[in-house]
Amino acid sequence: MISAISVGGAIGILILCLVILLVAASCVKIVPQASAMVVERLGGYLATWPVGLHFKVPFIDRIARRVNLKEQVIDFKPQPVITKDNVTMQIDTVVFFQITDPKLYAYGVENPLMAIENLTATTLRNIIGDLELDETLTSRELINSKMRINLDEATDPWGIKVNRGELKNITPPAETRDPRENR
Repeated sequence: MISAISVGGAIGILILCLVILLVAASCVKIVPQASAMVVERLGGYLATWPVGLHFKVPFIDRIARRVNLKEQVIDFKPQPVITKDNVTMQIDTVVFFQITDPKLYAYGVENPLMAIENLTATTLRNIIGDLELDETLTSRELINSKMRINLDEATDPWGIKVNRGELKNITPPAETRDPRENR
C-alpha cells in the first residue's frame, strides 16, 4: 500500500523538478538576426550578445535591452523654421538611422528617438537660419548633407549612425506662394 506521505513527497519532487526545468529554460536566450541584447549582471553592464544562442545566470543576469540593428526611419512632424531674411516656413524631415553600438544606445541617452527629433529640429533651424528663402527652396541637397553630417556627429556618442536626413516637404508662408495655389 502506498502511503499518503510517499505520494505527497513524489508530487513535491515532481513540482520541484518542473520549477527547476522552467528556470533552466528561461536562462536560454536566442538572439535573432539583425538584433542584439544588452545584458546586465546585478544591475551593471555585463555584455552585448550578438546573434545566436546564449545562456544567462538565473536571478543574477537580466536582459536590459533588446536592440534592433536594422536601419530605421523616423518621420518628424513639420517644424517651424525662420530663414535669414525673417521668413517663417514649415519643414518636414525624415531621418534614416542605424544602431551601431547597442551598449552606447542603451546607456548613452534616456530617450534616443526624442533626442534625435530635438537634435534634428535644432540642427535644421541652425542651417535654415543661415539661408535666405530662395536659397532654402533651391538648396535641398546642401541642407540634407549638412543635416546628416551634423546629426551623425552628434549621435555618435549614443551608438547611432545617421545614414540620411531628408527634407520631405518645405511649406513656405502663404503670402510667398503662387497665388494660383490658394484657389
